[in-house]
Amino acid sequence: MSYSINKKVAVQLKKARSNKGWSLDVASQHCGVSKAMLGQIERGESSPTIAKLWNIATGFELPLSEFLDLDEKFHIKGSEDAQLSNIKTVFEYDRHTKLEMFELYFAVGYEQRSDAHQSGVIEHIIVTKGCLEYFADQQWTTLHSGDKAKFKADQTHIYRNVGTTPLHFFNIIYYP
Repeated sequence: MSYSINKKVAVQLKKARSNKGWSLDVASQHCGVSKAMLGQIERGESSPTIAKLWNIATGFELPLSEFLDLDEKFHIKGSEDAQLSNIKTVFEYDRHTKLEMFELYFAVGYEQRSDAHQSGVIEHIIVTKGCLEYFADQQWTTLHSGDKAKFKADQTHIYRNVGTTPLHFFNIIYYP
């Protein structure tokens, strides 16, 4: 994750905590992220994974795009620092439509797990290249290029590239 994204996440996390009047302890309880990690993220000393960032956004009941820059890709790194995936904000959260949209790329074999979002959140997936398998409603579903789906995201859900080529898809998220 680049410095400017670290800075954006840090600023937005401080703002979210201030708006709620939460201490790091209270924020940790709501987000499921340790107090130490939240402090490091807020000071710009640590780069959160996309899963941790989702946990933070969900804990504060904010859309993910509140923490991302519109013009930059958020790179998801593996343990050996090889790029496995990235996510780019296409449309930031719009308070009128209650939607935000992301463009995602997954390397072959990459899997992304998302914890449950707030009640009523719905995710829409549109696959433009590759083969995506997603887990929701206690079942796996496979989507190919041109396929689309939607599901309630107030449950644990998983996305993975099960194809032999990189996966490209759009994710539109509705917040009630």
